[in-house]
Amino acid sequence: QVQLQESGPGLVKPSQTVSLTCSVSGASMRANNYYWHWIRQPPGKGLEWMGMIRYSGGTFYSPALKSRTTIFRDTSKNQFTLQLSSATPEDTAVYYCASRYDGARGYVEVWGQGTLVTVSP
Repeated sequence: QVQLQESGPGLVKPSQTVSLTCSVSGASMRANNYYWHWIRQPPGKGLEWMGMIRYSGGTFYSPALKSRTTIFRDTSKNQFTLQLSSATPEDTAVYYCASRYDGARGYVEVWGQGTLVTVSP
């Protein structure tokens, strides 16, 4: 059973970088057919997909955030990290990491509990 846990600062100043880490247990990040995502939800708004890193290490980003977003992994720690640069108050949101496994019988998604990041002076 995959479990995910987000960690990182809850308060970031404008223009700084939001940096969050997702610790993974129950599966190797390099296991075939696993995809590791970051999603966020600003207060009072819907979910926004930010990007993902594949089991092979390839990354894909939302076009709206691509210029400010980097996702990378540390396979020795089985963790992946989100960095969002040049933060503004509009980046205030609950940030989730999630996994998706695409198997022969369908897919399985698991989400972390989420962590609130506030961007404020």
